[in-house]
Amino acid sequence: MSFKCISIKEAKSLIEKNDLILIDIRDYNSFSKGHIEKAIHVEDLNIDNFLKDKDKNQTILIYCYHGHSSQSAANFFSHHGFKNVFSMDEGYSGWIN
Repeated sequence: MSFKCISIKEAKSLIEKNDLILIDIRDYNSFSKGHIEKAIHVEDLNIDNFLKDKDKNQTILIYCYHGHSSQSAANFFSHHGFKNVFSMDEGYSGWIN
C-alpha cells in the first residue's frame, strides 16, 4: 500500500498543520450539501485535469462517505505519482459526528 489510512483526529491535525489538497470523492449532490472546509470535489469529469495540474509532491488527503472508497482513490493517486497520500477513516459521516 503506497498511501496511509488515518483517523479523523489525525486528519484534523494534518489539515491544521499542512498545506495540503483535501479531496472529496463523494457524488456532487452530497458534496454540494456539505463538505469539509477547503475540500475540492474530484470525480471522473475533472480527474484528468487534476492529475495534469497538481504538484505530485503535495500532500493529498482523500475522504468519501464512510472511509472505504477513499482507500481505492488513495491507491489510484499513489499509482499516478502522488507521493504523500492519505485516506481518512470513517469518511465524511465520521467527520460530522
